Amino acid sequence: MTDELRTSLRSSLRQSRRKLSAEQQAAAAKSLFSLVENQEFFRASKRIAFYQSVDGEIDPGHLLELALREGKSCFLPVISEGNPELVSFAPYDTSTELVDNKWGIGEPLSQPLVSATDFNLVFVPLVGFDENCFRLGMGKGFYDRRFGFKIFNRSSLPLLVGLAHESQLTDSLPIANWDVRLDAVVTDRKIYRPNTARAAC
Repeated sequence: MTDELRTSLRSSLRQSRRKLSAEQQAAAAKSLFSLVENQEFFRASKRIAFYQSVDGEIDPGHLLELALREGKSCFLPVISEGNPELVSFAPYDTSTELVDNKWGIGEPLSQPLVSATDFNLVFVPLVGFDENCFRLGMGKGFYDRRFGFKIFNRSSLPLLVGLAHESQLTDSLPIANWDVRLDAVVTDRKIYRPNTARAAC
């Protein structure tokens, strides 16, 4: 039943975010930037993994541009042929050539991959989330497998921060024992942190 619930919820949430207009997406990205740019978890981080937004995901591009301007080391996800079950990460800057993978997502070309623990902060895409920062992803398990060590040691680096539209918040999620809870979720309106059962700005 849990798999059926996940599939149904994933489908409805993806459909909802795809309906956002280009203007709504642009406004959401700017609001997200305003909420995050002065947060200590962003300011103090020197090595940050981002993602390329697709399928209606909220766009972290403004934050990526700021991080590059400030000389932070930035990275993007890669699904490597040698390890296709896990998300990996490669360095990215304005001169990095991107090549679309099989899902049409740009990945750094011919870059060395970086260890999952070699970041201060990872911005995580998601389909849905609840107030305790459990995440519903696209169903491939790439992030949960890569960062599964945080299930047993939640204080370990990197900090995992989900990015989402406020409309992706759901009352509850069907949770599996392999699901990695995020350290926070930032939407275009609020910052959610685990165990608070409320939004904290």
